[in-house]
Amino acid sequence: MSELIKLTGVQKYYGDYHALRDINLTIDQGEFFSLLGPSGCGKTTLLRTIAGFEGVSSGTVMIAGRDMADVPPNLRPTNMVFQSYAIFPHLSVAENVAFGLRKSGMSKADKATAVDEALTMVGLAGYGARAAHALSGGQRQRVALARALILKPKVLLLDEPLSALDKKMREHMQVELIRLQRAVGITFILVTHDQEEALVMSDRIAVMFEGEIGQLADPETLYRRPNSRRVAEFIGKMNFINGTASATDEGAKVLVPGLGKCTIPAEQFPQGVTTGEVAIGIRPETLAILFEGDKAPRHEAEAVVDEVVYYGDMTYYDVRVSEVEKPLTIAMKNLIGRPVLDVGAKTRIAWDERSLVVF
Repeated sequence: MSELIKLTGVQKYYGDYHALRDINLTIDQGEFFSLLGPSGCGKTTLLRTIAGFEGVSSGTVMIAGRDMADVPPNLRPTNMVFQSYAIFPHLSVAENVAFGLRKSGMSKADKATAVDEALTMVGLAGYGARAAHALSGGQRQRVALARALILKPKVLLLDEPLSALDKKMREHMQVELIRLQRAVGITFILVTHDQEEALVMSDRIAVMFEGEIGQLADPETLYRRPNSRRVAEFIGKMNFINGTASATDEGAKVLVPGLGKCTIPAEQFPQGVTTGEVAIGIRPETLAILFEGDKAPRHEAEAVVDEVVYYGDMTYYDVRVSEVEKPLTIAMKNLIGRPVLDVGAKTRIAWDERSLVVF
């Protein structure tokens, strides 16, 4: 992939408030890129600096090799889909989609063809004459996408476009956006606070905290090898156990209270191998409850079920393990024939040192 967007040393102040702190970032042509973080972390501000709706206090924003310092939003090769969609209720679907072409100089016939192509692209062929106010939330979102895509931008900017949808529609539109991005082949930049949404949709994710990028990586790396406890706590669920480590030539010997001793390679210490007190992270799905007939695990420990939360396809257990201060959360798939344990049940749990991340 070729580089399309490059941000170098981008700083943004609002008076004394430091909204963006030395952002250095490159985004490739055709990439589905996400800015992920809690409210107020600067992700929307960063998106708006790329769009040109916010100027930078210092640093440069380059798009397609051109410095955007003096380029207004309407002349940048970008288009934005806002959280509110900004659909005009008094216009038809076709009129909404064609709105950006009003100064294009295109003939009426060419505009109609472009509108039909854009609506087909987002799965709304034949909806042109429909009143915009009569659309569902998911349909309004598609109209907003069509209106942005009809201008054929190099970059489509998406500011939490799915947040107003219900869970089922949001999951459906995640798949639709992935399909659409692959079909049109342009760069998508998504702002979201939803970790699952970012993991599902993105080629790469920048996790932001307080105006800075905490980690930039592909979804699997972010989830399996977070570079800090802060990122680990923000991306999905993770159990933390206080333990002790003793450095070796290739990693460290680690004592995990309640679970036992193990040797962990240096690659599982994202902040570097250390000796002394450490925090040991382990994802709920990498722990397992052992049922009758299960094969002997790599490591196991005794536990007591403290809480049970049933989700249909999954059951989440909180279990208490001797010497571990807080209950550990375990995610188990509800397979045919596998029982759901009751609170207070004694059980055994399995674990593997290859799943641990040590901070």
